[in-house]
Amino acid sequence: MAKYLLLKHYRGAPAAVNDVPMDQWTPEELSAHLTYMNDFAARLESTGEFVDAQALSPEGTFVRYDGEGRPPVTDGPFPETKDLIAGWMVIDVETYERALALAAELSAAPGAGGKPIHEWLEVRPFLPPYSPTTD
Repeated sequence: MAKYLLLKHYRGAPAAVNDVPMDQWTPEELSAHLTYMNDFAARLESTGEFVDAQALSPEGTFVRYDGEGRPPVTDGPFPETKDLIAGWMVIDVETYERALALAAELSAAPGAGGKPIHEWLEVRPFLPPYSPTTD
C-alpha cells in the first residue's frame, strides 16, 4: 500500500469546469458538496483506503525562523497557502492508478447548481519513511 495526498486548491490549479467560488454557493449547494465528500470518505473507510481528510480555514500565516533572539518573520512576497490550499484527503491504496481514479471521482463533487465541479486535484505520493543507514 502507498499513501497519496489528494490536494484541493482554491487557486493555483487550472480552473474547474463549474468554477463558481464556494462563498457564492447556496446553503443547499454547500450541504450537497459536504455530503458527497463525507460519503466518499466513508466509502474509502470501509475499504481501508481512507487515512485522513481536512478542510482548511481561509485564515493562515506563513512563519519562519529569523535567527536567535529575533521574533518569527510572518508573511512574505509570495502567495499565501491560505489562498491556495482548500483541504486534503490522504488515501492509502495499492497502486498509483487507484489514487488517480479516486482523485478523478472526488473531483466530481457537486458545486453550484448541483452540477459536478470537475475541479483539478493534485495527487502527491508520500515519500517512503526515512531510515538512516549505519555502517
